[in-house]
Amino acid sequence: MTMNSSRHSSAHAAPAFIVLTGFLGSGKTTLLRDFLDLPEAADTAIIVNEAGEIGLDGAVLADGGGDVRLSMLANGCVCCQGASDLAVAVEALLRVDRPEAQGPLRRIILETSGLSKPGPVLRSLGVLAEHRMPVSIVSTYDAARGRQLAAFPEALAQWAGAQALIVTKTDLLGPQARGQAGREAGAVNPLARVISGTQRGKALWDAIAAAGPRDAGFDPPETGSAEAGAHPRIGVFLVKMAGEPAYEALAAWLDNLAGLLGDRLLRLKGLVRTGESDVPLLVQSVGTLFSMPRPFRAAKLDRGSFIVVIARDTTLGDLRGVTPDLGMVVTTTAAGAFGGRKLGVGSRPGMAERVTAP
Repeated sequence: MTMNSSRHSSAHAAPAFIVLTGFLGSGKTTLLRDFLDLPEAADTAIIVNEAGEIGLDGAVLADGGGDVRLSMLANGCVCCQGASDLAVAVEALLRVDRPEAQGPLRRIILETSGLSKPGPVLRSLGVLAEHRMPVSIVSTYDAARGRQLAAFPEALAQWAGAQALIVTKTDLLGPQARGQAGREAGAVNPLARVISGTQRGKALWDAIAAAGPRDAGFDPPETGSAEAGAHPRIGVFLVKMAGEPAYEALAAWLDNLAGLLGDRLLRLKGLVRTGESDVPLLVQSVGTLFSMPRPFRAAKLDRGSFIVVIARDTTLGDLRGVTPDLGMVVTTTAAGAFGGRKLGVGSRPGMAERVTAP
């Protein structure tokens, strides 16, 4: 790999960084291999994270990827060990000498190991902030094993953290079962765009476009709109408020929610107008990794401020007990939300981290 001594040129927009996640055997490598056959992949770099010492997935991609730059991480899961190596890989890809005929690098795709959770992966991406790289998360949803994989916290975190879900292995199912799998994917994460199709490379391309930065508002899911019983360990909760809380009170509520749920908190996103702001604030997290709330002028709060919380093994009582009391009304949007015994809270992991995340 030939390197320039200069940093990534500021003449071009920073490439997007896509985290491609999904449980073991759910089809991530097949998606990437088919995507690399598309002409749209010519300006894409790939980083493959393998949990073993020999990166077999990376070898497959390198063999089929032509001139695509490949950087291997074979020393362990990026969410727990490979952070420094990931930073080195990203820096190397940004500096690589590319002939002008190829154009600038437009995206870097990180394929994580099947046991990675998106939140810890995002914590390792501090190098991206320096280069102003937008980050998005795409996850596979295995149509053949969807309900079975709900037993694994890693799979639940991957689905809930994604901005786009690709329903894979649809060729193994009949038309009715394919439709059911798509509805289940939408139930597990109503904040994500669900993409299904037999053209795997095109599906990944569509998911990258759907997950990319876009400055548009969004509406909360309707109460009771989710697929009944889709994934009984996952609850999708709608938190609504009639008034305008003080910013500090809202921040305290978010901190206490993260402290109460810990790794049971999978995703949070909402639009809230506070007493100090004339425009709604966009609040969001992947796990307990929070973005800084920011003004969101494109939003319309016709139905008032709201926050959507996606959590596993969590009850309505858990959320209704979070302090301070901001006069919030908490309802469940998923008929399959966890409704059994109230689980123990466990130890408090600390305050919610406020760093840049999708």
